[in-house]
Amino acid sequence: MTEPRFEPRDPAFAQRVRSSFALQGAMATIGATLAEVEPGRVVIELPWASGLTQQHGFLHAGMVATALDSACGYAGSTLMAADAGVLTIEFKINLLAPAQGVRFRMVGEVLKPGRTITVAEGKAYAIGEDGAHKLVATMNATLMQQTLVPVPKTY
Repeated sequence: MTEPRFEPRDPAFAQRVRSSFALQGAMATIGATLAEVEPGRVVIELPWASGLTQQHGFLHAGMVATALDSACGYAGSTLMAADAGVLTIEFKINLLAPAQGVRFRMVGEVLKPGRTITVAEGKAYAIGEDGAHKLVATMNATLMQQTLVPVPKTY
């Protein structure tokens, strides 16, 4: 089966996604970086850090979900219009194995883009010291496109 190829509606989608990602305080807080941006596909990388772990030293499931959510959301955003924003309206995560590694790779891919609703899939990989990748989580995300309206900061 061949991978679907999507045509972005915004020719400047990659720069728009990179600029938006740079504004995300949550991603900066956990040390995540945007590694790849393609039409319908985004990769976020995250180093292991003790402040992101649970009691056994594994990357906390909440951190995995947070980064996967952003990977799926930005994958959807790559196919949206220049003036569109993306919001996750639902996701389901399957935690398949302890997230144990020196770094993590979160891959978000669009399964079905739509005018208003987009469905994406995410896969989280733990990367060991030897460079081996292990699938530790999957996500199915439903995303909603909305017109961006600036929100003034009042705090």
